[in-house]
Amino acid sequence: MAKNLLRFFQKNYIAFGLVVLFIALAFTFCMQFSEAKERQIKHIKKDRSIEIKQMQKKAFSFFDSGKFDSALFYFNKTQLLCVPKEDYPDEYVESLNYMVEILQRYGNYYEAETTLIKAFPYLEKTSNIKYAVNAYTFMGYNYMYTYDYEKALYYHKKALKKAVSTFRKSRILAEIAFVYMQQKKYQKAIDLLEPIVKYKIEDKITPSKTNYQRAAILYNLGLSYLRIGNHREAAFKCFKESQDLTFTLNDDYEFISNYYAFYLYYSKYYNPKLKKLNAEKAYYYAKKAKSAINETEMLANLIEADNAENSKKYWKVYIKKVDSLAISRKTAKNQFADIIYNSRKDRDENLELKTQKAERELELERQKNHNIILYISIVLVLSTLLFLFFRLSKKGKREKNEAIYISETRISKKLDAELANDLYHTINLIKKGNLEQSENKDQLLNNLENIYSKTRNISKENSFIITDENYISELKEMISGYKTNKVNILMQGFDAVRWNQIEKNKKIILYRVLQEVFLNMKKHSEATLVSTTFKIIEKNLIVTYADNGVGTANKNFILKNGLQNVENRIKTINGTITFDRNSDKGFRLSFTFPI
Repeated sequence: MAKNLLRFFQKNYIAFGLVVLFIALAFTFCMQFSEAKERQIKHIKKDRSIEIKQMQKKAFSFFDSGKFDSALFYFNKTQLLCVPKEDYPDEYVESLNYMVEILQRYGNYYEAETTLIKAFPYLEKTSNIKYAVNAYTFMGYNYMYTYDYEKALYYHKKALKKAVSTFRKSRILAEIAFVYMQQKKYQKAIDLLEPIVKYKIEDKITPSKTNYQRAAILYNLGLSYLRIGNHREAAFKCFKESQDLTFTLNDDYEFISNYYAFYLYYSKYYNPKLKKLNAEKAYYYAKKAKSAINETEMLANLIEADNAENSKKYWKVYIKKVDSLAISRKTAKNQFADIIYNSRKDRDENLELKTQKAERELELERQKNHNIILYISIVLVLSTLLFLFFRLSKKGKREKNEAIYISETRISKKLDAELANDLYHTINLIKKGNLEQSENKDQLLNNLENIYSKTRNISKENSFIITDENYISELKEMISGYKTNKVNILMQGFDAVRWNQIEKNKKIILYRVLQEVFLNMKKHSEATLVSTTFKIIEKNLIVTYADNGVGTANKNFILKNGLQNVENRIKTINGTITFDRNSDKGFRLSFTFPI
């Protein structure tokens, strides 16, 4: 589009002159408006401390009672009342931190990151270092939840540098150890947690938090011992001490992790009876704590630990829980989005009204001059736009017709190449007659099935691909279309990808590439199990495909199965693709491209 406009202006000097004139007039108008802004009546600063405290009090009340949607609404109202550049930076940053904690509870990590970034410029203006520590910690959580562990460590270490109290530092070290555990660096986690466990570090500000933190640290240390192996007694000791501390807390939510720990322990050190018992208790406390996410996860563990007959009963409950959880998460996200949107709208409207009131007198003085400039600008803009519209529309129609002709020619050639021969043989078969014979009848049906299949494939290859918010469902539907009674397809990491951040062209190419790969699997692979994994690492999307088909030992496999087209498509978006050419136990490829 930009190149077309440049070529157009090079050939049309009058249009170029009109655009330059419009820019000059618009610049003059903006300069006059800026002068008016500088001379406007200064807004009298208003004391909002009482209003902010009342709003924050409501927010804390709803947060403590578990009504997070209402809490989010009032925390958002609080931060909108603050003017952190001038005043109330403590209330502003604290409200944003609580908003982020609520958004993270419901998996809305994109909105959480956007919200938290607004607090960073004012961390040094706050009166207490805890606000900055909390902000860096929440950012660390956000990156950990989205599997960007290096950035998670970066922000946790920034929080560690800011922290003052020993208790707070020990807690941040435990968070860093937890990130190492997600990276499967269990020895690093143990090296951090063992020194902390040796001392009972107390929270002097909120003593009730002491046992909560120690129980969590013991749980993570025990889990690290369990994962690294050869620490059976040490792992059991940590889990037992963590559970003993939880009994003193009388907190149903904490019991979930205690019994889950012993479920893992008895899974590793084979004891089916105790494994099932602890899975049942973990599930019981998840239901009692009304934690939908944990209830679903613990139920899955119970299905794995119990016998086949009971597992069928639990499986039906599990399906209902998963569906209910997905609906509730979607509803919560929509509610939070509405709250934030409406609050922003209120803020924008209030700011607009204040600006209008402050500038009214100056606007009246300059109204005549502004109107004249505005009318001239409108006339010039409309004239220029109309001229460009008709010129570019004409050119666009011509290019569109050419593109349609090329596309129709290509499809026509493909139909001729792939269907003409089949149609010819089918027509000859019909002319010969004898269709009542079983052999001729079967051959006719096979020919018709082949013609239909090829026609359908050509239609799919040339169909329109939706790239808006419905792209995710379209892509899932396309992939699931290759799933049959004999072929099982697994997808991992699909929902963790921020699809709305990927360019339209790259979405189309990804769709076509996966379509080509699965079509190749259907035609040639003879696979019964297919796995597709999606990961985002350093702003690159990595897709890994693997199946248990015939393999790629044959060097001509890629060309024979049309996968050369896949490689060409990936290269057009600066991506790379890797084929496993030496596997005789299945087919595997992975490709990467920047998003």
